[in-house]
Amino acid sequence: MVASINSNPKSLCCQMLLLLLLLLEDCWSQLAVSLSTVKYLPGFQGPLPFHLETGYIGVGESEDVQLFHYFVKSERTAERDPLVLWLTGGPGCSAWSGLVFEIGPLNYKIEQYNGSVPTLILNPFSWTKVSSIIFVDSPVGTGFSYGRTPTASQSGDFKQVHHLLQFLRKWLIDHPEFITNPVYVAGDSYSGITVPILVQQILNENEGGTIPSINLQGYILGNPGTSLADYNFAIPYAHGMALISDELYEYLETSCAGEYINVDPNNAECKKHLQAYDKCISGIDKAYILDPHCSFSSPKPQDDNSERRFLSEKSEVLSDSESLPTLGCREYEHLLSRYWANNLDVRQALDVRKGSIGQWQRCNFGLSYQREVSSSMPYHVNISAKGYRSLVYSGDHDMLVPFLSTQAWIRSLNYSIVDDWRPWFVNGQVGGYTRTYSNNMTFATVKGGGHTAPQYKPQECFGMFKRWIDYELL
Repeated sequence: MVASINSNPKSLCCQMLLLLLLLLEDCWSQLAVSLSTVKYLPGFQGPLPFHLETGYIGVGESEDVQLFHYFVKSERTAERDPLVLWLTGGPGCSAWSGLVFEIGPLNYKIEQYNGSVPTLILNPFSWTKVSSIIFVDSPVGTGFSYGRTPTASQSGDFKQVHHLLQFLRKWLIDHPEFITNPVYVAGDSYSGITVPILVQQILNENEGGTIPSINLQGYILGNPGTSLADYNFAIPYAHGMALISDELYEYLETSCAGEYINVDPNNAECKKHLQAYDKCISGIDKAYILDPHCSFSSPKPQDDNSERRFLSEKSEVLSDSESLPTLGCREYEHLLSRYWANNLDVRQALDVRKGSIGQWQRCNFGLSYQREVSSSMPYHVNISAKGYRSLVYSGDHDMLVPFLSTQAWIRSLNYSIVDDWRPWFVNGQVGGYTRTYSNNMTFATVKGGGHTAPQYKPQECFGMFKRWIDYELL
């Protein structure tokens, strides 16, 4: 074997690295890595026309946390195309939500549920046309991921990142053919907190010599939560979209001084105007202000500040038949996903471990989860200083994390503008507006997009992603 090794130093280095990876792979194969190739899915007619792999990777102490994931190989040139790790927000929303409602190769056929397995159809605007994507159910307790002990079932911002870092390195060791592919970490909504932390940790470990080194090139965020200050921009946004009057906006600005989250309890004038504001927007779907407001998906009754909680997301009250969504509500497809994922044939096809979880939920907001990071801005600052690529996009009809908020924190990074504000186009029509900064950050709005922009504007978002990932001008 020694005689067959190429004497070229670069070649020798590559061969030694490959040998080390093979040894590591053999070690990890003894651990909790369980993967299956899925060729057929209930609800989809015929064999899947793309490569789908599902399974568990054990992380944490004694591998008591079992993270479930879906891996879809790029339909273009998988051996060279980027590898994307996708995190759905929440925290607690399943990766399946990102796969089937946003950027993956499948969608549900929206039709009245008749008791059979909901029908799956192909998404012609899947981001897997040009990249391989790992959709991971994270943190523990999300989707089909589970903890083997009560302690393992607890998580938080930092523990989730720690688990994801272990997950990605183990996945790469089990898939050595992707070691050299460019890697991007991506996500939306609450992932605006966890993605920058994970990116920073990957960089730290790469610089520290951890093997395998991850070929990180950058990150992608959609309508990302960044800090508590996000909500302060909901009121200017509501005013700009004619949801509140000029007079009410002026009263709010004057009495609250631009602070709508941590309101002084003694400021009766501000509280009075906030109540008027809440009344004005009570019939608005904040995730997409153009959609009908379906009462079943309203936030659960909480304290008076429930609307001003950080990333207050819509809860899904689906246990009471009277509160189920009806055909015509966008969330009806969320109901279809519940019926689909809780079907025994589906679970068998995905190779979900029997007895690992009870009812599958698209979003599990009952997690034992600690929100430990109030702002991800310091991480953006650190990563920006290193010049890694980033794409931050905002559906411009999202009121949960308005584009005004995202624009504000990007401007606060204080980088010079390389390519100033201009429209970008898909099929000759304006898809949104964009601006590029000297730190390799591109900001783009998606015209007519909501909180999960690809769900509302799939063709435009695919065009945006493809150009950016291929280093083309938006």
